[in-house]
Amino acid sequence: MLPRLSTAILCLSLFAAAALQAQNDVPDAMQNPFASDPTAVSAGKMLYEQTCQGCHGGEARGDRGPSLLGGFKHGSADTDLFQNVKTGVPGTQMPAFGILPSDSIWRIITYLRSLDTTKAIRGEKVGGDPLLGETIFAGKGQCSKCHEVNGQGSVFASDLSGIGTNSAEYLTSSILKPGTQPAAPRQQTAPREGASRGGGGGNFGANTPVTEIVKTRQGEEIRGLRLADDGFALLLRLPDGSVRRFENADLIEKLEDPRSLMPDDYGQHLSSIELQDLVAYLKTLTNRSFAKTATADIPGGISPERMLHSAAEPQNWTSYWGNYNGSHFTQLDQITPKNVQHLAPAWSVQMPGSVVLETTPLVVDGIMYTSGIPGQVFALDAKTGQQIWKWERRLKTENPYMTNPYNRGVAVMGNRVFVGTLDAVLIALDARTGRELWEAPVADTMLGYTITAAPLVVKDKVIVGVAGGEFGIRGFLDAYDVKTGKRVWRFNTVPGPEETGHDTWAGDSWKTGSGATWLTGSYDPDLNLLYWTTGNPSPALNPAPRGGDNLYTCSVIAFDPDTGERKWHYQFTPGDTHDWDANEDVILTEQVVNGVKRKVLIQANRNGMYYVLDRTNGEFLFATPYVNQTWNKGFDKAGRPLFTDAWKSSPQGTVVAPTLTGGANWQNPSYDAVRASLFVVAAEGAQTYRSADMQYEPGRQYGGGAPGGGPRNAGSSALVAIDTLSGKTRWKYPLLRRSFAIGVMATKSGLVFSATGEGDVIALDSSTGKALWHFMAGGNIADGPMSYSVDGRQYIAIGAGNVLYSFALQP
Repeated sequence: MLPRLSTAILCLSLFAAAALQAQNDVPDAMQNPFASDPTAVSAGKMLYEQTCQGCHGGEARGDRGPSLLGGFKHGSADTDLFQNVKTGVPGTQMPAFGILPSDSIWRIITYLRSLDTTKAIRGEKVGGDPLLGETIFAGKGQCSKCHEVNGQGSVFASDLSGIGTNSAEYLTSSILKPGTQPAAPRQQTAPREGASRGGGGGNFGANTPVTEIVKTRQGEEIRGLRLADDGFALLLRLPDGSVRRFENADLIEKLEDPRSLMPDDYGQHLSSIELQDLVAYLKTLTNRSFAKTATADIPGGISPERMLHSAAEPQNWTSYWGNYNGSHFTQLDQITPKNVQHLAPAWSVQMPGSVVLETTPLVVDGIMYTSGIPGQVFALDAKTGQQIWKWERRLKTENPYMTNPYNRGVAVMGNRVFVGTLDAVLIALDARTGRELWEAPVADTMLGYTITAAPLVVKDKVIVGVAGGEFGIRGFLDAYDVKTGKRVWRFNTVPGPEETGHDTWAGDSWKTGSGATWLTGSYDPDLNLLYWTTGNPSPALNPAPRGGDNLYTCSVIAFDPDTGERKWHYQFTPGDTHDWDANEDVILTEQVVNGVKRKVLIQANRNGMYYVLDRTNGEFLFATPYVNQTWNKGFDKAGRPLFTDAWKSSPQGTVVAPTLTGGANWQNPSYDAVRASLFVVAAEGAQTYRSADMQYEPGRQYGGGAPGGGPRNAGSSALVAIDTLSGKTRWKYPLLRRSFAIGVMATKSGLVFSATGEGDVIALDSSTGKALWHFMAGGNIADGPMSYSVDGRQYIAIGAGNVLYSFALQP
């Protein structure tokens, strides 16, 4: 007999000929055309047995693959199932069956639907009082000491928010005889308000996580649920819900315990009536409700006070820039210029999908939180790279003209993780499990809006900006309540009628003015000011339809984070016609300017100028070029640029430096306050900017550029060290292959970590720019390094291609 997988492949090959012969070029139906056709069930059953049964088992009860009876991890709608079969599920062993005709896939789905009896079970009549059962669940039964329901209770065992889709008989048996049930022919995971999934399931008996007992050399005996074990390190979920790592070398004994952690004596201390009431309550739990999880108390995690004083915890990397001041710098100094040659990979994790990583991970108390491809978030053990949980969500709406399908990271506050999606939704996850707590729709992605940046959490608000500046959106910045997901304030970066700055837009051009907010901001807790940058006006290369300065595009804006009130702004490039977004890091520091020590904001802007502003009031202090530029001949007393005669794009084409991708772009710079140095990857070069008339179409790009524009010369790229006191260049390290996505991180010990376009991770001496170490990661690097420590050992993490690396000194 052939192995099951071989049988499935053989059967699939038999269908391949029929599929190829059909040559069906008709777009796939959006609804199942056989949903009400009883003859399709038998046809779908035959197709299932020939194509799917080898992995998913007879009657879809599960085998090598998961059960398909009612609960679907990657979306429950018919269109989700069709897509999963047609294109496969990234990051899993589910392959693409694109060779199957669409009608065959729809018949398989019809058959699977015929097996779903959850609707009948939801309507099942049971005795008992569910209200009394709820008190037993939280009280005498002590169920909530292990299980969660809609965010309430413990996260040690499974989420029971959707347990009621099982039969009363199954629930009763699970309580009285835990761990003895076969795979239940019912939905066991907690359905959600959407197709996203994360964390654990929702069943008492079948597929229960493995119970592990370990004995340490220190005399401890610990029992918990195994999350990961690679033969060298073990991760256990302990009864208090925490995760603990055990090195095999520190263990005397490690045993799998066949006994369930669920007590087996409920029949002795619960009466038959109480048991009936408890089951009646469980039957009411048919879905995980955002209305309830959004108000749940999620204790623990990193507090606002700890976030404010993150400098005292250099072992953690708590926000996108590493801290609120935007320095992207580490105080860790274990890795030095003298020992960096002993740096080597400690672990690496290949993320699902083929999208190049642009994310900067966070680390809080030994746990790394990072995004992979858009719609995925992972919690990893930061010492070993082992996965604690994974969350994923498919787009509910996708703009076919979408650009930049990336995610640059997450935010953390308390025990919540926040992430944005490409369909412009802000989502909160439980940091302990990856289960969703709330979703907040931010904007309409069909107009071009997406969220690619990491949010920033300030006190009790999560601040999020939007991308889509290429599409003629109207930009804004939002603040949402950390706990509930309700929007607290919105600031429109393109002012409408009755708003200050509206007169800087001609006619109705403000409606499509862009001013996207697609990079994470900085925050000064002493001044209680939030600083956020804005992108280009639209159409980007044609000023004719919009005229004027086009506030507040290409600017930095200071806000009151509690109210969203604008306190001041500075516009770097008024009326820009070069796509010179100001969406670069703004760094908050103190410097002596003209003999006076001031609180300043510094930035290496995309327009090629290095700026120093007084961050208390936005006063312009000085600016100087850090790459060649031909658009600016100085500044007036108020800090407004003095433009050269031929600085704007034109129908005939105007050559201007720097290029459209700028001197610097969004990639992380790094600021070393002790050495007064700003390290940034910068590009030299000029470009022909050619404008053209363009009709605005909602959801499509609105650039206003004409064919024939483009680079005058390719220029060069380098990692540049800027003296922040004078703006002069201290040294340059040439990068032979140009990239505008590679970031930088400096260390207290005197190192600068970055990468090259060839895929080399590199370390330079921060004083001289001398190359000291490199590692060929073998993938396109489009993010910046970060650093953290676990158990006293410093690590450097960076993504290359779709692989996340973590480096440490070898023992």
